[in-house]
Amino acid sequence: MKHPDPQKPSTWNPYKKGMCEGCFAGCCTLPLEVSAYDLIRLGLVTEDEAAASLKKVARRLSKEGVIRSYHAKSGLFIVEQRRGRDCVFLDEKSRLCTVYEKRPEVCRTFPKIGPRPGFCPGGRARA
Repeated sequence: MKHPDPQKPSTWNPYKKGMCEGCFAGCCTLPLEVSAYDLIRLGLVTEDEAAASLKKVARRLSKEGVIRSYHAKSGLFIVEQRRGRDCVFLDEKSRLCTVYEKRPEVCRTFPKIGPRPGFCPGGRARA
């Protein structure tokens, strides 16, 4: 048996309840798109800041190492990844989300949505 590759959704397994227990947090190694609303919920931005200028928000959060980029057309921010892999909100030792109660919407709905809806990079692939 081999592990699914988080970067190759074709290797992912169908999601089953309980797969998150003891998982290595493969989903937290995928690029994370967040909205201004997510950033407000995370306490990184105020509603006034978001209403004034998302480009200024993007510049500030980029300097702080929280986001990698901002796409004005979609209004989505891409969260920075440590060493090009782990989400900045993932604890390196415990592999647990440090902002779980405030986590972005895409994290709340994964794996219902994502690169391969209904599938997860956790668990073991069938040989």
